[in-house]
Amino acid sequence: MSDERISAATATSQDLSIERFLRPQTFDEFVGQRGVLDNLKVYVQAARNRGDVLDHILISGPPGLGKTTLAGIIANELQTEMRHTTGPALEKPADLAGILTNLAPGSVLFIDEIHRLGRAVEEYLYAAMEDFRLDIVIDTGASARSVRLELPKFTLVGSTTREGLLASPFRARFGVLEKLDYYPWQDLQTIVKRSSGILGISIDEEAACLVARRARGTPRLANRFLRRLRDFAEVGGKSTVDKEAAEDGLTRLGIDEEGLDAMDRRILVCIAQQGGVPVGLKTIAVSVGEEESTIEDVYEPFLIQKGLLRKTARGRVATEKACEHVKAEKPDGLFG
Repeated sequence: MSDERISAATATSQDLSIERFLRPQTFDEFVGQRGVLDNLKVYVQAARNRGDVLDHILISGPPGLGKTTLAGIIANELQTEMRHTTGPALEKPADLAGILTNLAPGSVLFIDEIHRLGRAVEEYLYAAMEDFRLDIVIDTGASARSVRLELPKFTLVGSTTREGLLASPFRARFGVLEKLDYYPWQDLQTIVKRSSGILGISIDEEAACLVARRARGTPRLANRFLRRLRDFAEVGGKSTVDKEAAEDGLTRLGIDEEGLDAMDRRILVCIAQQGGVPVGLKTIAVSVGEEESTIEDVYEPFLIQKGLLRKTARGRVATEKACEHVKAEKPDGLFG
């Protein structure tokens, strides 16, 4: 995927490094998600007052909204260390056991993409989350025996973009469940201005507003657009990113006035051209050359929220608004 098709699904290693640099470190620095933030503040303060570990937390929501950032903030506010891993990295129970047995008392274990844990690893987590112990089977056959390992008390923070894929018994073991939603543009404008100050970028109010309105409600994209606009401005000899520079830069990145990129438009065109017939996810993936999971996790949530896409039992249907946006012919009778 080229630089001109920037999406929430891709990021260079340099981008990821800068994203970590821009992440807030405390609750007071975090912008947006007020309901979730207020709840987490109470839970953390209550745990500190009791001198006990915080209940296990599951944070769900689309990519780029701050799940990893919140996990780091929770650890900072608890004044403890955080161990970071991902669901796909824990391939077997031994991988999990190695991490759990090396945790410091009261620390935070953050598992990103927790819905991608293998079933065997997930079941090992049950006892670790409830009783802070591990039962490990040594040897096989007649010589097999179980060894119980006592674990230090810890807080598991899991993040997922697909909460529905978690098994019900696993989900029930989290004492706190919070869901992040897309940000209003006003919050994103505040984030853009904060990030510009950290990066030393001069950006005026109108330009910051423009970036915020086209960032798909996602701080990660807003920060990425800001960095690319800085590049365009510096090479173009501008000391400040103004509205004109922002509009020109976002156009060069393929971002339209609705915040859609090239892949969004290809998905909508693929569906709209079918004459109102619902289109299956596999057909869309083949047509646009993208993974089914990426379409479902990254692109569809925003398109649905914008009223451009509908999911039915038979497939995906483009709305009237989508047909107008991509200038596709409206199928007769579809919009009733």
